[in-house]
Amino acid sequence: MPEVLAGESKLDNPVRWVHVTETTGTASLVNGGELLLSTGVGWPQGEHGLDGYVEGLALVGVAGLILELGARFKTAPSRLLEQCRTHDFPLIVLHRETRFIAITEAVHGRIISDQMIALRARDEIHALFTELSLRGSPADFIVAQVGRALGAPVVLENLNHQVVAIESLDFGDDVLIDWEQRSRMAHREFAIRAPDSVESDDDQRWTITPVEARGIRWGYLIALPGQRHPAGRVNVLEQAAVALALSRLADRDADEWTRQSHQHLLTALLGRRYRSETGLAARFEAAGVPVRDRRWVGVAVSHWNAATCGAAARAAAREIGGDALAGVAPTPGSAHLIVALSLPKNLLLTDQALALFARRFALECGIDGDELVVAVGEEAVDVAGLLSSLEEAAELLRHHGSTHSRGLAVFRVKNRPLLRFVNSLGGDPRLQAHSEQMLRPLIDYDLRRGGDLLRVLLSYISHPGNRTQAAASSHLSRSVFYQRISLIEELLGADLNDGETVSALHTALLARRRSTR
Repeated sequence: MPEVLAGESKLDNPVRWVHVTETTGTASLVNGGELLLSTGVGWPQGEHGLDGYVEGLALVGVAGLILELGARFKTAPSRLLEQCRTHDFPLIVLHRETRFIAITEAVHGRIISDQMIALRARDEIHALFTELSLRGSPADFIVAQVGRALGAPVVLENLNHQVVAIESLDFGDDVLIDWEQRSRMAHREFAIRAPDSVESDDDQRWTITPVEARGIRWGYLIALPGQRHPAGRVNVLEQAAVALALSRLADRDADEWTRQSHQHLLTALLGRRYRSETGLAARFEAAGVPVRDRRWVGVAVSHWNAATCGAAARAAAREIGGDALAGVAPTPGSAHLIVALSLPKNLLLTDQALALFARRFALECGIDGDELVVAVGEEAVDVAGLLSSLEEAAELLRHHGSTHSRGLAVFRVKNRPLLRFVNSLGGDPRLQAHSEQMLRPLIDYDLRRGGDLLRVLLSYISHPGNRTQAAASSHLSRSVFYQRISLIEELLGADLNDGETVSALHTALLARRRSTR
């Protein structure tokens, strides 16, 4: 028959151990976190004999006191009760005789069991992140393992509070909305907790651990609120932070984290791997690329070494007053660089600005600017528009990159209305049906005989009225090229001198390339 007489607000005090005591000198013998059991038989006589007893217990962090009534006291001593209420110290009385050994055995068994579970969990976490370190796993994969282990969103940020990698689980990218502001506030308000700190299941604080090694700090690993982990949330983050630090030391490129972050964002965008445009926009903002009140332009850059020049693209964007995300095109077989330019609304992307962007890019990347081909999509104001702009730029680059010979060249999709039209239709099945109907004879011929009729047709259409240049771009002699054209006309039953036919075939080719991509 337990009865709580004082300290109701402290009944959630964690119990580290249970200790039976019958003296009032216990405060000097305990370490804190103990639950004391007593009958009071050894307590001093007199009204003031218990003065200072409860105060001493509270100062050393004792969890609470359980007093069994009957052997010495029929009711709780008034002086003891007064002190417990003054210090809000938990006092519980038992109205029946209780076997203290049963209590200590049960509680200690549970504590030891929890400790063994924690030890096993820590061993598993240590083994996991040691294996990831030895394997050389990238930062985003390590962050993903942390999030899954904790069952909570986990973010890796740099020292500027820009997101490098995130595992959002089922919470979505909305957790990154206003990330920099929230992160800076969390760093100010919440100190990093010690590894042995006790965490509650409904902990609403962020857990923050620095990622550092050899006196260099690169950023922070942050777990958002969630349930406790048997190994301890702080311990999990610290183990992961070591793996991230070792991964960072192995990176030869100081810009590696930024490069990985931008690459993942662009891959998510182009692969439609996002739940909502709002969430993806929040990821862009969290990565340090502004989205609000901006215009977006998709750019593709072709050069044998351009794919390694993401930092150069960002520097070139800043040269013209903007910002950028840059990464390698995720399309198999592509080695060009794709750039999502973020521009202030009052900044015009003129031909002069584009030329300045290209020259600065070549300078930063250490390549010959005369060998660059830059393709530019339509301007956009949202994520969906940016996706279309990037795809337009990539398609335009594929078309001109192989035909351009030498000298810096900048191509705009606004000068290619048919390409813009095809991209605007997306994966419309009617467009695919048109492509299949127009080109099926050529596709079948190329598949059966290993031919090149589709490529020859594209060269012909890309150089209207100039068969000599078309033959050169297809790497065929003029006589062989003319033979291919005659065969194409025969298979299609069409006249390639007819403008409407050529336009229909051009549309079919663009739709096929888009569908294949």
